[in-house]
Amino acid sequence: MVRNGAKMPSFCLKRIRPHVKVRSPTIQFEGGANSAETDRKTDDSGTAGEENSENVAKARVALGRKIMIVVDSSYEAKNAVQWALTHTAQSEDVLVLLYVAKPSKQGEECRKNIAPRISDFLSSMRSMCKVKRPEVEVEVAVAEGKEKGPIIVEEAKKQEVALLVLGQKKRSTTWRLLMMWAGNRVGGGLVEYCIQNASCMAVAVRRKSKKGGGYLITTKRQKDFWLLA
Repeated sequence: MVRNGAKMPSFCLKRIRPHVKVRSPTIQFEGGANSAETDRKTDDSGTAGEENSENVAKARVALGRKIMIVVDSSYEAKNAVQWALTHTAQSEDVLVLLYVAKPSKQGEECRKNIAPRISDFLSSMRSMCKVKRPEVEVEVAVAEGKEKGPIIVEEAKKQEVALLVLGQKKRSTTWRLLMMWAGNRVGGGLVEYCIQNASCMAVAVRRKSKKGGGYLITTKRQKDFWLLA
């Protein structure tokens, strides 16, 4: 525990004889010295408190993981955030909410108008995460580019995340049959690209149904693994 101040010495008045004369300048001098010592220790304790806070933050990063969640206003992205909060995030972990914005064709003026809306959206998402898991650190990040897949993979690598979480839409039967027939000859979309190319473990999450029934999880090794929760 950090001491906020030094304890002043106490005097037992019963031990002082009546004929002993106490000189006030001496008491004043000793009090000033003790006060200076107290101030010095208070300053030291304040500095120690700041250092302790920094050490706690460093310990959180050292012990926990960085989990990146790709977010936007879609239903699927919100499900991904919900799954990460309830199924994978630990108290020592750091969540990074990544928003990928498309380059504006209207120029710098349009970008300035869009930026506050993105900031407000990320702020609301961060607040929601802190309400559900106040002990988990939450950060936000914004990237811009035409190809979302490579940008997400690059951001995950740059921030050295341990887990990448993406929301996934339910594909039609026709689309799934086409993918099975085509194999690796055609791309599988944004989520599939990130799963196959991310340097860390990537997980695609979607609700089994809007009424509940758990989640379907897709990784590089498993597809639509049913997690009942």
